[in-house]
Amino acid sequence: MAFFGVRNMKRIALFLATNLAIVLVLSVTMRLLGVEPYLNEQGLNLQALLIFAAVMGFGGAFISLAISKWTAKMSTGAQVITDPRTPEEIWLVETVRRQAQAAGIRMPEVAIYDSPEVNAFATGMSKNSSLVAVSTGLLRSMTKEEAEAVLAHEVSHAANGDMVTMALIQGVVNTFVMFLSRVIGHVVDKVVFKTERGHGPAFFVTMIIAELVLGILASIIVMWFSRQREFRADRGGASLAGRQAMINALKRLGSLHPAPLPDKMAAFGIAGGGGGGLKRLFMTHPPIEERIAALEAAEQGVRR
Repeated sequence: MAFFGVRNMKRIALFLATNLAIVLVLSVTMRLLGVEPYLNEQGLNLQALLIFAAVMGFGGAFISLAISKWTAKMSTGAQVITDPRTPEEIWLVETVRRQAQAAGIRMPEVAIYDSPEVNAFATGMSKNSSLVAVSTGLLRSMTKEEAEAVLAHEVSHAANGDMVTMALIQGVVNTFVMFLSRVIGHVVDKVVFKTERGHGPAFFVTMIIAELVLGILASIIVMWFSRQREFRADRGGASLAGRQAMINALKRLGSLHPAPLPDKMAAFGIAGGGGGGLKRLFMTHPPIEERIAALEAAEQGVRR
């Protein structure tokens, strides 16, 4: 996923929106097929409900994963380099090819997209079917050593299978959010409002509120994993491009964002924005200072 800049928020928002839209489509489909009404008539058979929630939850996550490269290309306007011509394109493709071989994965698609923001990302259905893209702003603002470290970070994301793992985690939390919200709605409707046949309005109102609350709590789990995978991708980048190069790239990133990001973007940006209190729970990336400290600590550990 994204390594730098403001587009990280847009890409994550698009991924979540796509996942939500797919779950909605699956929900409507299940309703039209009579599956969900059947569960309601049966008083929410828990085993059947869990299967229903799993199909919905994992279905949305994996369909989002399957179209992740297409979504990323459409959202950024990234152009895949099929026939490198300029020295910059040749260097970019050859660098990714060398790093992919070192990481033991197939050659990813390599793309450039036009943006002044310093940004890069990796995505794809699997580690052997991935896409690595960088912005023109990154290529203009960073030295080749720093840009190589960024590419190594993104190749590490692909090699670690982060998108697949993210989809699995998203599927699990989707499943339990859907399952528990319907159980809570059912209990409130039957116990509190004493509905005897089917479900009354209280079931649907309670279910929606429970989905919102549980969805927020579940996102904390997803965001925690996202922060951990950044540390791991940093270590992978250090292994492929050199620890000091990875540290320099992160320091360079910090210098490109002297002012804090707006509050609505701070939780998603890789630089800027405080990480204290509740806000930290919803950050997709650890503060740059912590990432640099982790790499420096690892370097000191190796020297010892």
